[in-house]
Amino acid sequence: MTNGPNRILDEFAKLMTDAAGAAQGVRREVETAFRSQAERVLNSMDIVQREEFEAVRDMAIKAREENAALTARIEALEARLAAGDAPAGGGKVSPKPSSKK
Repeated sequence: MTNGPNRILDEFAKLMTDAAGAAQGVRREVETAFRSQAERVLNSMDIVQREEFEAVRDMAIKAREENAALTARIEALEARLAAGDAPAGGGKVSPKPSSKK
């Protein structure tokens, strides 16, 4: 058993260690409560999650690329028609068949 100033310092060190542990516990509880409250607020708002946003963005990029490819194809076909080239189908371009309802 220590006596005198060493005992006081040991007790003070133990007290500070316990206080630091308690402070960390309080900090974790406050963080958890804050995250929970923030998540509740965000869920009540109409906000898109990042994963959904990324998926829609990728779909839009793909659609733009397909649109550009189709535009180029249409322009090439229109240029062939304007130049008087016969389409591969026998001379006439038939419109798409209409669906009857």
